Amino acid sequence: MVLTSLFCQMISFCCQLGNECINANAKYCGECIQAGAKCGWCKDPGFLKQGETVSTRCDEMESLIKRGCDKGMIENPRGEQRTLKNKAVTHRRKGADKLKPEDITQIQPQKLSLTLRSGEPQSFDLKFKRAEDYPIDLYYLMDLSYSMKDDLENVKNLGTSLMLEMSKITSDFKIGFGSFVEKTVMPYISTTPAKLLNPCTGDQNCTSPFSYKNVLRLTSDGKKFNTLVGQQHISGNLDSPEGGFDAIMQVAVCGEQIGWRNVTRLLVFSTDAGFHFAGDGKLGGIVLPNDGKCHLENNVYTMSHYYDYPSIAHLVQKLSDNNIQTIFAVTEEFQPVYQELKNLIPKSAVGTLSANSSNVINLIIDAYNSLSSEVILENSKLPEGLTIAYISRCKNGVVSEGENGRKCSNISIGDEVTFSISVTSKGCPKKGKSETIKIKPLGFTEEVEITLNFICECECHKDGVKNSPLCHFGNGTYECGACKCNEKRVGRQCECSSNDVATEDMDRTCRKDNGTDICSNNGDCVCGTCECKKRDNPEERYSGQYCECDNFNCDRSGNKLCGGHGRCECRVCVCDPMWTGSACDCSLDNSTCMASNKQICNGRGTCECGMCKCTDPKFQGPTCETCPTCPGVCIEHKECVQCRAFGTGEKKDKCEKDCSYFNLIKVKDRDKLPQPNDASYPLMHCKERDANDCWFYYTYAVNNNTEKEVHVVDTLDCPTGPDIIPIVAGVVAGIVLIGLALLLIWKLLMIIHDRREFAKFEKEKMNAKWDTGENPIYKSAVTTVVNPKYEGK
Repeated sequence: MVLTSLFCQMISFCCQLGNECINANAKYCGECIQAGAKCGWCKDPGFLKQGETVSTRCDEMESLIKRGCDKGMIENPRGEQRTLKNKAVTHRRKGADKLKPEDITQIQPQKLSLTLRSGEPQSFDLKFKRAEDYPIDLYYLMDLSYSMKDDLENVKNLGTSLMLEMSKITSDFKIGFGSFVEKTVMPYISTTPAKLLNPCTGDQNCTSPFSYKNVLRLTSDGKKFNTLVGQQHISGNLDSPEGGFDAIMQVAVCGEQIGWRNVTRLLVFSTDAGFHFAGDGKLGGIVLPNDGKCHLENNVYTMSHYYDYPSIAHLVQKLSDNNIQTIFAVTEEFQPVYQELKNLIPKSAVGTLSANSSNVINLIIDAYNSLSSEVILENSKLPEGLTIAYISRCKNGVVSEGENGRKCSNISIGDEVTFSISVTSKGCPKKGKSETIKIKPLGFTEEVEITLNFICECECHKDGVKNSPLCHFGNGTYECGACKCNEKRVGRQCECSSNDVATEDMDRTCRKDNGTDICSNNGDCVCGTCECKKRDNPEERYSGQYCECDNFNCDRSGNKLCGGHGRCECRVCVCDPMWTGSACDCSLDNSTCMASNKQICNGRGTCECGMCKCTDPKFQGPTCETCPTCPGVCIEHKECVQCRAFGTGEKKDKCEKDCSYFNLIKVKDRDKLPQPNDASYPLMHCKERDANDCWFYYTYAVNNNTEKEVHVVDTLDCPTGPDIIPIVAGVVAGIVLIGLALLLIWKLLMIIHDRREFAKFEKEKMNAKWDTGENPIYKSAVTTVVNPKYEGK
């Protein structure tokens, strides 16, 4: 918690350091409102406290109001925008009434006026829609060096074929033709007289070398194109790279000679070689940079020997300024080179040049479809401090920001896309209060013209009084509630010269009670008046005649200055209504002490600073309504303790909703439960029985933090059931033992009975008188024979 609090304080401190209004240290209203969109200027003459600097009038709106400035006395002008021309985009189909190019609208709006406040963005939506049947101008610029001989034959029939194919796209199509070779100086060409007449070798009849010729101005007559192109002859030069950049520059800037209209402009550049660019002219002794102007005489470029080749960047600028989209039709060998060039030239394409005229037409149409299916917005040069942000809303709900927010791809004819454009200014431009910028889609002639006006002064500036007597005998202009001092004058009322701001006499008036500390070491003595220092935290301020007061050294409560219920004035808390105390931490509102029975502290305590102090020791809680040791407490909380501790009871289905009002702490056995002598607050021991006749034990108490605590033994004390095995074993053993005992008793009785009968028999035997003589009939079964020879030995 300590780390979290520290972290929050650091975040708050960093945010405060970022208060651009305070950091601007503005001396007048206009300077203040240029510091940021949130900055306001309090023009109330009595707003400043003693010791506060003029720049203290400049702050965020909420802070100024909080410090006592009436909202009506705060200068806070806002920007605005007006649409001056908003012609709807053209909705029509091919075959409809033919329109002039200037009557076709593909971008909306066309003209805006924005009034910008520093730091406050002004946003508007720009709509773009590709028009059906839009006119197209195509200029075919061809390399006529000897290696392009075969390609020239293919181009001779290009006019009528291309007119036929382009009629499927637009009913208004014009085509032109131009050619180039190289600069007519060494070492690019041979300057011997014979070679100047015929640069080709052998029996080949070639025309003289030239830099660039405009052979055919843009025309809608395809047959004328075929005728004039058929009259062209191949020329030649010495090195492999050609002077195509000179030709492209002239095609771009010589709009009148080429015949460009304000429609879609396509330039097809056909070659089988590389190109020279800026700096290569030094080989021929040409050092003057290309001037980017038209130098055609009789449709021939006459300054190739005088000006160097244009740079790529210069070429990109001119192509963009003249809305020309370039298609590079080159051989496969040089495709990688021109692919890199394409990446540097926006709205350009590269195709493979083949020996078949129909393939050339397909290349042009495919490249046109590729270029026209993508719209890329660009803006003119921006004034210093101005930024533009783009957000594109393209087909299928695709939204992009940043650099990708400038463009939309895969746009078909009739598709409508929207760009959200935000313009933001930082400060005011140095040149003036009005600027004009333009935004347009690359390759299109239409554009949005935006007039920018900047809010550099407050409204109250108009009512300023120059040389006002309020500014020390006219040493400044009194405007917006403060003096704007003349040059070399300082002070709140411009009362001092800048050369006399620090003298011993003036310092004396800045010492409190003739002490040694100037402005209590919390400010500077300016013109005999203390101007207090600013704190790193803009919310903290020194004030007072000697800067002896501040608004941050008051008592705190809950880590808040004046408890968050008052303001600090000169190191003393001024409390809000219904609050008192040195730190405004004592509430005078008794409503927080009202118990449910509408009695203050339940009639068992007193209300002090909005909190109950219970006089009856048995009662606790914020309103002295909790009695942990009163009868009935155990029954009251039984169901909730049962459901939370064991998941049983009547409230088990709504336990989380009804029984989350206490902290549950489980212990292992009853010895671990808190005892009354161990706790610093009353507690109640409880023993309750559940539906299964199991007992559970717990204690209920309200601790010193007014939190309800329940300690519960986590095992139930349930009655034990009969043990079947011992019972069965006992029964069996009992039966066996009883059986054995009965057998033993029976045996014993039998033995006793037998003995009695035997004794009786013996007695009767003793009394019997039997005849003991021998039976005369009896013959012994034993016969005794004596051996006569036996002598008894």
